[in-house]
Amino acid sequence: MAIDYGDARTGVAVSDPTGFLAGFTSVIPSRRPEQAAAEISALAREHGAEELVVGHPRNMDGSLGPRAEKAEAFADLLRSVTGLPVALWDERRTTVDAWQILHAGGKTVKKGKRTVDAVAASLILEGYLAYRKNQQ
Repeated sequence: MAIDYGDARTGVAVSDPTGFLAGFTSVIPSRRPEQAAAEISALAREHGAEELVVGHPRNMDGSLGPRAEKAEAFADLLRSVTGLPVALWDERRTTVDAWQILHAGGKTVKKGKRTVDAVAASLILEGYLAYRKNQQ
């Protein structure tokens, strides 16, 4: 299960049973990290997630900024709430790529705001799954 953590919305994507690509996606509208973590924990149990992957926003030069620190703190919160292993995954450009996908599909900015985080979570998940597959 991949998470694109944000201040107002958090995108979630769950892989298909084969672990090959993203299947279920959702957006959790929450400004409180504890509430988002509780909802992610419930989704993880519902979908049988064995591992969580949190998008780790890095600057284009690879350095870490305040958003990366928030993602790290959220990953720690998820570890304690879910009891699952949590990996951080470089998510540079996922939101930009998600917007490009939505625009190519004819979504307006207004309509895309509701789904961009789920698309970004799917991109995080697909990148992580490809990496794991190549490591085997």
